[in-house]
Amino acid sequence: MSAGRGTEGLRLLRPPAAPSTLTPVNDQPHHPATPARPIRVLLADDQDMVRRSMRRVLEAQEDIEVVGEAADGAAALAEMRLLRPDVALVDVRMPRMDGLQLTRTVHELGDRLPVKIVIVTTFDLDEYVYPALRHGASGFLLKRSGPALLVEAVRAAVAGDSLISPSVTVRLLKHVTAPEPGRMPGGAATPEPLTPREKEIAGKVAEGLTNSDIAAEMFISAGTVKTHVASIQRKLGVRNRVGIAVRAWEMGYGTG
Repeated sequence: MSAGRGTEGLRLLRPPAAPSTLTPVNDQPHHPATPARPIRVLLADDQDMVRRSMRRVLEAQEDIEVVGEAADGAAALAEMRLLRPDVALVDVRMPRMDGLQLTRTVHELGDRLPVKIVIVTTFDLDEYVYPALRHGASGFLLKRSGPALLVEAVRAAVAGDSLISPSVTVRLLKHVTAPEPGRMPGGAATPEPLTPREKEIAGKVAEGLTNSDIAAEMFISAGTVKTHVASIQRKLGVRNRVGIAVRAWEMGYGTG
């Protein structure tokens, strides 16, 4: 897998299922990632080739450390309890416990197991997307999304955001009926109007673009985009990019 952006990065053939790869370390309490400590990531996928590919991409980043792997959901849960990672990249289809059940279990444990789950799967199916998000997944990526989005999804999860593959985002949001622009669901007015620039950025978020994509298209810095996104979240009263995208579609900013 190359470190550049593309659609071929994780599109790999399925080898025979491999046993869990458990990394023995001391049981440690969870300490949030900081600038002085890399983001700790666990890989959970029954394909050894996929895990190796993701590991190569992530370990090329100075702020990310892969601390363990598992080839099935039950082993992944055990590794989460042992290793206390910040983020787990989880496949949907795994033996013993699938990714959706694993996500639900971690969500129910709450602060007892504060791991952010990002689903990384080949299958772009509604029966996977909706349950994953309902059960607290911090992202949903297709394996063909490429290395750049994989890295950004890990960082977004730690920041409390949700990153979803653009094609999934667009299909997800098209289920939302857009009321009159400038109105919130149920007819309530937007608490604080967005500026024209914020409306444009909200629309691009709704189209599934990352901050880097938006910066490149609008000829501004990624930091400026991040500032605008934070302002949009505050004005719309939402918690993350998914919330921005939903509101943008509802208000007619994400229809292209």
